[in-house]
Amino acid sequence: MAPSKDRQRKLARAKFDRQMARRAVRERRRRRMLAGAGIAVAVVLVAVGGAWIGGAFDSDEKTTTEAADTCLWSPLNKSDNPEKTDVGTPPTKNLPTTGTESMTISTNQGAPIAVSLDVASAPCAAASFTHLAGKKFYDNTDCHEILSIGAVHCGDPSGTNNGGPLYSFYDENAPVTPDPAPSASAAAKPAVLYPKGTVTLIGNPAGSNGSQFLIFFKDYAPTTDAPYSIAGKVTGGLDTLAKIGKITTVADDAGDKVKPSQKITITSLTVGADAAATAAPSVSAQS
Repeated sequence: MAPSKDRQRKLARAKFDRQMARRAVRERRRRRMLAGAGIAVAVVLVAVGGAWIGGAFDSDEKTTTEAADTCLWSPLNKSDNPEKTDVGTPPTKNLPTTGTESMTISTNQGAPIAVSLDVASAPCAAASFTHLAGKKFYDNTDCHEILSIGAVHCGDPSGTNNGGPLYSFYDENAPVTPDPAPSASAAAKPAVLYPKGTVTLIGNPAGSNGSQFLIFFKDYAPTTDAPYSIAGKVTGGLDTLAKIGKITTVADDAGDKVKPSQKITITSLTVGADAAATAAPSVSAQS
């Protein structure tokens, strides 16, 4: 007999998990190698710096310094990731690293949701959202899951949890779970790390981010380490977010009760000046 859709989906998820785990191991190895190279370079720089102070490199010629990479984007193989889309990669240099940026998510559920992206704490997340918004990657895509932790899951055009661009990047702004006070009882409630309105990235495995994101419509206090990096927070359209949070769920193809019973469609997602212009008429009414 041909395998059922349920089995096909579970096998696909298992295969994807194995692929991502292998890639995570390779990336950790690459980071260790880069760290070792960085130490060696630092030693060389100290020696060169001493020689420079001594005037060994004095010259009338002007020198230029190339800008350092702000973000690194790990490429993915299309053959291993058939549900991902090649939309290029964001720049690596000269990216904003301070302040905030406006993002507007327009849906079929009401007034636009305005988001303030935390550029200072998550510059690569902001750069990725900006790049993908410019490619209209999110337009006319469905938020395919409502999770029991109190968040709506968006940003995967395939609706399989495997979709996204052909690149990934690591966490930048994951909250730290506070250590319990010495006098705290075992029954003490965990801290709320993701307040209502928090916008996070979600990767599979954790720390391998792409286009997928969560918007929390209620407070979430994880009982283990914080699993998601924070990209920003909702600043307008809270009524729309509350409406989405009330949508009931039904079983998806894998039997998990996470599929919205009615479509939640992102009609457009914009960042920057376009986002501010789109949100301006409705933010005050929905804040």
